[in-house]
Amino acid sequence: MKKLVAAFCLINFFSSIAFSQAYKGEVDVSNVPVPSGHYQDEYTFDTTLDMAAWTAQKKGMHVSFASTDESYFRSEVPQLEKETLSYEATGWKGERLNAEVLVWSPDTIQQVRFTLKDFKNNRGKLLSRNNINLNMVRYVISNYPYGAKDATCGGGPYKNLYLMPDRFEPMTKGNDRFDIPGNTVRPIWISVNIPVEADAGIYNGTIEVKSENYSTTLHVKLNVQNQLLPKPHEWKHRLDLWQNPWVVAWKNNLKPWSEEHKALLKKHLKLYADAGGKYITTYAVNSPWSDNSYSNEGGMINWIKRTDGSWKFDYTIFDEYVRLAMSVGIDKAITIYTPVPGGYRFNYMDEKTGNNIIVSWPPGSKEFKTYWNIFLTDLKKHLEQKGWFEKTYIGINENPLDETLAAIKVVKENSKKWKITYAGDWHKELENVLDDYCFLYGKESNVDIVKERASRGFTTTFYVACNPPVPNNFIFSPPIEGRWQGWYSVAHSYSGFLRWAYDAWPADPLRDARHGSWPAGDCYLVYPGGNSCIRFEKLREGIVDYEKIRILREETVKSHDKDVHNLMQQLEEHLKT
Repeated sequence: MKKLVAAFCLINFFSSIAFSQAYKGEVDVSNVPVPSGHYQDEYTFDTTLDMAAWTAQKKGMHVSFASTDESYFRSEVPQLEKETLSYEATGWKGERLNAEVLVWSPDTIQQVRFTLKDFKNNRGKLLSRNNINLNMVRYVISNYPYGAKDATCGGGPYKNLYLMPDRFEPMTKGNDRFDIPGNTVRPIWISVNIPVEADAGIYNGTIEVKSENYSTTLHVKLNVQNQLLPKPHEWKHRLDLWQNPWVVAWKNNLKPWSEEHKALLKKHLKLYADAGGKYITTYAVNSPWSDNSYSNEGGMINWIKRTDGSWKFDYTIFDEYVRLAMSVGIDKAITIYTPVPGGYRFNYMDEKTGNNIIVSWPPGSKEFKTYWNIFLTDLKKHLEQKGWFEKTYIGINENPLDETLAAIKVVKENSKKWKITYAGDWHKELENVLDDYCFLYGKESNVDIVKERASRGFTTTFYVACNPPVPNNFIFSPPIEGRWQGWYSVAHSYSGFLRWAYDAWPADPLRDARHGSWPAGDCYLVYPGGNSCIRFEKLREGIVDYEKIRILREETVKSHDKDVHNLMQQLEEHLKT
């Protein structure tokens, strides 16, 4: 017996040595997330605040239209005045009308699907169901609660996270049905694209909503007016959403600028073009924004210092991206960033050593003036050869006034023909030297200055970023704020709207919109796969309103009808409020 005890103790002794021994490549398990058993399309860790509301719900599938101006939460009974199965809307030919349907139940409902049918007017003319798109709305993580008015660029006071409805998942063949777990809600986004050739008049139609054991019919009535909305390429509103094409390669594990990457970029950019995107974002330097993106922007123009000390510039990637963007209809402006990158950091390849060199050239330095003058001279020649010079802007962003003025001085001394765009606070000193000036909301000039700039052929826009908290395009912002931005552009006589960024995706953009301490959703407005979302569609609605008001103003000038002028005057008074 004593021998057995001794043997057991000996085994334990050597086992303790083995388990306490350090091994090469060892990682502290507490530093690594525990892998999930399977991939989740969205997180489902939220719980209801009002279980009594669910208990009071009638058993079975509930279906109702709801306002697209508000958000509805996965685990809360929708706060609707009443459940309604009818929807009416009025639109122009060429316009997109959006509606939202909520499906919810206190008990689990399986295989919910929507069946579309053609809409028909009283003369038998059809509005084909092929013009109607259905998207399931997925929930995404936010670091602020819905409607938060205390969002900042440096992190908020909330320790918990929140699920917000935003991401679209197209309901197409093979992905056309879903389940409703008990005590949950699923929003469905319906978009009706009115064909430009549609006859004016009233169209009626139905949408069937079925599950394994339930069925509901939705009724839709559309009034198509005899007025044409131009195609997005022809819109006057100047939408400038900054792009990072490298993220599309990263997210799809593709070699940047491979044929596969460029094919996906086309689909990715079509959403931007379809919203009236006008500016192509390009980069003359590597990671211009101090490495603040999860996947940093690369340089599109390679700077090369030859062995004899002269310089050459490789525009291959720049040319490819510009041509690609233009091929989908984004062709009004090219912005090249930036003479003033974060840390004044520039890099070039030194042919003598074969090394990539990183240097600091502040805007007021001798080196900056010397080397940027060489670059600008070569760039101007290249752009003129391509026929792109007249639509190109040198872009400067949120830099101190003295640095901005120093950079502008170098650019204009190279050639007075250079156009310059700047995004940041309004400064009187910049008013007459910028061809395109974008004010941060709340740090703007008055309307008279905007109008005076327009009279001289200058464009002026506004933007929001990680501030202000309201209005904005955060994932927790009430959706109406996106549409309001278009109306604000009209009221302030702006040429359009700018935002960083179109697609600066964080680590897990499909499920978690956070990046660093910034408000969730600040970095992107569209999702991987070329998919839209509530925020992007509401922004687009506001741009359409901008265009419709512009057209109505033009039509009013030509009209001799007093009623028309009275109605327009009422609208103008409303825009002043």
